[in-house]
Amino acid sequence: MRSSTTSAPKSIQQQVLRIISKRKAIKPTRLRVSSNLSRELGFDTVDVVDIILEIERNFHITIPDEVPLSTVGDFVTYVATHTPSHDWAA
Repeated sequence: MRSSTTSAPKSIQQQVLRIISKRKAIKPTRLRVSSNLSRELGFDTVDVVDIILEIERNFHITIPDEVPLSTVGDFVTYVATHTPSHDWAA
């Protein structure tokens, strides 16, 4: 099933939103794909690094340091385009 906000499969988007929301105890429903982690949600560099590490563990991928990840959508898109489909299929 495709999401209307990104081209990411729903299951990937839901997992990424859950990981991000858990970091600051934010309800996943409050997160928008366009939400900027630092400006709008108050995440600092350590928070973002922890989110990256959690995503890497969950999806068995590596996210290089130079990848610009500033919005929720950046994370969702990166994971969706770098995760083998068999890893996220329900």
